[in-house]
Amino acid sequence: MLEVNLHQKASYSGDGQKEEFNGRLVNLHQVVKTYQSSAGKFTALQGIDMQVESGAFVSIIGKSGSGKSTLINVITGIDRPTSGEVIVDHIQVHSLNEEQIAIWRGRSIGVIFQFFQLLPTLTAAENILLAMDYGGQIPPAGRPERALYLLELVGMADQAHRLPNSLSGGQQQCVAIARALANDPVLLTADEPTGNLDSKSAKMVFHLFETLAQAGKTILMVTHDNDLAARAQRTIRLADGRIVDEFTNR
Repeated sequence: MLEVNLHQKASYSGDGQKEEFNGRLVNLHQVVKTYQSSAGKFTALQGIDMQVESGAFVSIIGKSGSGKSTLINVITGIDRPTSGEVIVDHIQVHSLNEEQIAIWRGRSIGVIFQFFQLLPTLTAAENILLAMDYGGQIPPAGRPERALYLLELVGMADQAHRLPNSLSGGQQQCVAIARALANDPVLLTADEPTGNLDSKSAKMVFHLFETLAQAGKTILMVTHDNDLAARAQRTIRLADGRIVDEFTNR
């Protein structure tokens, strides 16, 4: 069985500058994100300052349109900030070009979506193998064994060879979490990961996040469920693109 080291630091071959931040994995300084549309200019994030310690489990809450998803997208490099600094694992993400961001995200970030985003023509194991092929972090000979280990980790080893459409929503999300862990990322981000699940499946998936957090994985989770948010170690509340409250839950 391939051992997973949750503290393994992902390598990065790009030329983003590195900075030291005393154990803080995520550092945002005066981040602004503005969108331009036919209806005019809309500022989704307004001068966000935010730090997340390595190993923290942080929930992000707020009403629809408060900037939660934009915040996650800026941290993962899916969106670029209009201004400000986004630094993750010492990498100045805001200074990378598109190719560098794609390489960095594939190796260093595990992204979990509300609607799973599994490739429908690939089995559960093949979805994870594809992520490893893309990230290039795991030696090819060890990838099949690691894929099965990750499926076992999320309780899905017996579903390894099934296609996504033959799995329940909760099962698909567990496979998606295993895929997000494929390259042992330094950070997991999840945007409403239980929003498309029934209450039983949501509880199962959230328990998995708690288990990963206890093992030292850093997690940022957007959720509309205040009860689930309160079970994270720390909660950040957004309103109108600003952090309006922040508190420790335990």
